[in-house]
Amino acid sequence: MGKNLVQKILQAHLVSGELKTGSEIGISIDQTLTQDATGTMVYLQFESIGIPRVKTKLSVSYVDHNTLQTSLENSDDHLYLQTVAARYGIYYSRPGNGICHQVHLERFAIPGQTLLGSDSHTPTCGGLGMIAIGAGGLDVAVAMSGSPFFIATPKIVLVKLLGHLRPWVSAKDVILHLLQRLTVKGGVGKIFEYGGPGIRCLSIPERSTITNMGAELGATTSLFPSDEISRQFLKTQHREKDWIEQAPDKDAQYEEELEVNLNSLEPLIALPHSPDNVRTVKEVAGTRLSQICIGSCTNSSYNDLMVVAKILKGKTIPPEVSVTISPGSRQVLENIAREGALEDLIGAGARVLEPACGPCIGMGQAPPSGGVSLRTFNRNFRGRSGTPDAQVYLASAETAAASALTGVITDPRELGKPIKVKPLHRAIIDDKLIVPPAVDPSKVEIIRGPNIKEIPKRGPIEDTLEGEVLIKLKDNVSTDDVLPAGTKVLAFRSNIPAISRFTFEYVDPDFVNRARKKKGGFILAGSNYGQGSSREHAALAPMHLGVKAVLAKSFARIHRVNLINAGLLPLVLEEEVSYDQIDQGDRLRLKGLREAIKAGKGLTVTNVTKQKEILVNPQLTPREAEIILAGGLLNHQVETGRKLVSAGNRKP
Repeated sequence: MGKNLVQKILQAHLVSGELKTGSEIGISIDQTLTQDATGTMVYLQFESIGIPRVKTKLSVSYVDHNTLQTSLENSDDHLYLQTVAARYGIYYSRPGNGICHQVHLERFAIPGQTLLGSDSHTPTCGGLGMIAIGAGGLDVAVAMSGSPFFIATPKIVLVKLLGHLRPWVSAKDVILHLLQRLTVKGGVGKIFEYGGPGIRCLSIPERSTITNMGAELGATTSLFPSDEISRQFLKTQHREKDWIEQAPDKDAQYEEELEVNLNSLEPLIALPHSPDNVRTVKEVAGTRLSQICIGSCTNSSYNDLMVVAKILKGKTIPPEVSVTISPGSRQVLENIAREGALEDLIGAGARVLEPACGPCIGMGQAPPSGGVSLRTFNRNFRGRSGTPDAQVYLASAETAAASALTGVITDPRELGKPIKVKPLHRAIIDDKLIVPPAVDPSKVEIIRGPNIKEIPKRGPIEDTLEGEVLIKLKDNVSTDDVLPAGTKVLAFRSNIPAISRFTFEYVDPDFVNRARKKKGGFILAGSNYGQGSSREHAALAPMHLGVKAVLAKSFARIHRVNLINAGLLPLVLEEEVSYDQIDQGDRLRLKGLREAIKAGKGLTVTNVTKQKEILVNPQLTPREAEIILAGGLLNHQVETGRKLVSAGNRKP
């Protein structure tokens, strides 16, 4: 029986376990990436591990989220990131060089390698044939120290693309179609491998748009084969030497298969407030817009912006709508400028922002109160834009540009003859904003500003946990709900005591005071708790506030691991009805925890208030059980290191 592409790459990197669905495996990591909103914590954790130099083939620290340096915190963090990168063997991508996923795709991604990133959209590089996985920051820090990355072997799903995209239909419509079919929970525990004859009509930027938003499906990652199209992309980037051909065997087997007929797709749009709330553009055409934002790691490539510029060329954007353009990288900006597209965008009245995440992460361009914003981004969770009551829609660059001409949501097919963009054959390459690590690290002084605080830790888990249910949440609560992004919050990503003040700010403004008054307690949630961003702060902040455990119908992959890494017990409700038997304010008690965790048994939670017993299951692997018992992954790493040293010092 032949192997699929995922199996080939995972097998080549397998350190422990076997490729059996659901069983835990450890894989070696070739490359890592961080961004500044998560990176400061990653490198503080890496320093705590005590390794003198990163052991990966390549590690890159990007500054792309907190580039609005409105106070000292962001600037101080960036100095720390630059100096710690120089000291420990990490490349540093300076502010203004671009969004981590776009830059990494252009300059560093290599087919067949593994990439672990402290950002949920790391699978963007799957468009070039990498196993690229988003993870919590501590997992990335541990990978940089040379340890394997552990994960439950996902189901491998073949997405067979048939036919060709019709005029004005784009790669964004492909992934929106899948979100409509599968929902934001449809990819949990799965890797999507794209194949079929339809992939031949997709460029690498288009493939990367699809793999980028696989994160919105909840997928572990997504990837395409490495083929002639991949080689041409790397040639454009002056890196043809990095190309290898990689494809599944002809008789490869998959656990699931989906077919997407590209010929049948039409322009799609995600309505507020979820990426899977998808309709056709023509269904909502005519909706008046306050704002259009084009960019983000999903749709900010040279191809995307050239299409937008050609649509807007010689036209004028209506005065009632604000249009912003965020190039994905400095390279994209320089190349569209060379082609005259930058002049066309500015001439039409668009506002060109620096190459960074910008509005996507709530860094500027908040819509007006109750405003309607159309964005080419990947997420439209309530409040993420910076305006709590804004209505945010997600669509392709083509739909956004067509709508920019009218001021209302517009089907791009109304523009008539399709736009053709001449392929970029040889990109302008200027890597001066990528700083290599120091040749002599001993001469590097690591600069730490006053906003950089110690990493919070908890001790080994207690045998009995007791406390109140501090909050009861519904399904699909995102990490944006747990801990918002935006200008006032992101500045404190290196300061957990300060950032914890914003926990559940938009969901329940009284949560923090209640948690402090009750001296901690429990969180109760529905299914897919913790979807969205990889930010481990959504686990660290509740831990700092005294949260003892989280009970939920199910957990999103990255957040579940982040809870374990922080020493917080994720407990899955065994019965659907159990959720209805617990209310906010109920007092819960768990006894005999340590022995039950060691034995891998389920647990009984006593609802002291209602005098009911509820079955829960931590569903921990033996390795995860050790981490929880130690009180978190950092404690476990230190404890493991001590055991190794002790064993090495024993006399034979």
